Amino acid sequence: MTARRLIAAATAALALMVAPAGAVAADTAASAAPVAIGGGISYQLIGRWDVDKLNQILTKDTPAFAGITETYTPATNAVRLYRVTYPSVIPERNSRPTVATGLVAVPEIAATALPLVSYQHGTVYGKQEVPSYPDQSPETQLMIAQFAGQGYLLIGADYFGMGASTEQEGYMVKASHQQATTDMLTASRAVLADMKLSDTGLYLAGWSQGGFVTMAMLEKLERDGVPVKATATASAPLDVFAALNGFLNFPRQNDAVWVNSLFILSSFSFETYYGIPGLARSLFTDDTYELAKKAYLREPFDPAAIPTDLKKLIRPEYFDAQFFAASAYGRLIAETQAYRWVIRTPVRNYYGEADEAITVGVAKMAETWQRAMGAGNPMAEAVSTGPTSHRGTFARAVPQWKVWFDGK
Repeated sequence: MTARRLIAAATAALALMVAPAGAVAADTAASAAPVAIGGGISYQLIGRWDVDKLNQILTKDTPAFAGITETYTPATNAVRLYRVTYPSVIPERNSRPTVATGLVAVPEIAATALPLVSYQHGTVYGKQEVPSYPDQSPETQLMIAQFAGQGYLLIGADYFGMGASTEQEGYMVKASHQQATTDMLTASRAVLADMKLSDTGLYLAGWSQGGFVTMAMLEKLERDGVPVKATATASAPLDVFAALNGFLNFPRQNDAVWVNSLFILSSFSFETYYGIPGLARSLFTDDTYELAKKAYLREPFDPAAIPTDLKKLIRPEYFDAQFFAASAYGRLIAETQAYRWVIRTPVRNYYGEADEAITVGVAKMAETWQRAMGAGNPMAEAVSTGPTSHRGTFARAVPQWKVWFDGK
């Protein structure tokens, strides 16, 4: 769940999330027709970013987005950007077929076998603020500049309901996130093969909501026997039940005003994907339900009309911890975790000590869980980025991801 444009008095945050000034829209650069490669998979060139643009992202655009200045290794090569369209299924809807989209970023270098990073994006409020529309996604821009700009292949799924998908958003719907990302990996490797390229090993990375999705993806890949060299997250809500319980029962002075969006997007997504009519209506007050629904459906609404005070948005019974845990919504939230298995891949969960969305305790849950089982040297390690905010944690973690991945 990411510090991004919302819904509520996060109208100020909206301005920060606009694509950086001077960014060249990838879509306006598109000139190539889609290339179909069979199995319902196709890809289309949507842009080319040169070294100057990539370095502008690292030195100007990312600091403006994140609010802190970090040192990034400069880009050394241009990058070609492709939107991939691929078939998938929705596990929660009896594996109903669907079509999803994602990004493949290819370095312009002579080598044909390169390391591959799958990046999982954070919470966004615009349908196209996702990897395959990179001009609208500052976080994707940073990943392209820092990784693809230095010889890594970079891919990223848009998730169901985002990008060019015709579904409603499946926000924090775990099995659908796992399906979208692993099918995107399969499709991306088919696209790369069509380009006569291959990868030398897979790395996973994600911020905020994308940190949760990254860990969920890793869980499925390990279960399926797909090797991953290393996995890194920033500000990952590893246990959504713990995170939301904290907002309801143990609010902090620095809790983000946009946490109302986490309840809105998850409740309507759960209602839609798990097929539970009335789930969202049972959570929100009579005065706010219709506004919350419009926000989820991306229909016109006044963001300032949605309360930032959760007690004005959510029905009072949900502030009783036992009621929340026993409710249909609470039971689904309790299953929305991505750390409770014996992790076999090296994992680093980066966290900020001043993060307004993710507490230190939630961010460290993977390491804590592994140690609780008796792992003296657990594969999952929690790493502090210091007193960083939600966005600052991401900005500071990315160059550390790069150094760590380089050493693998």
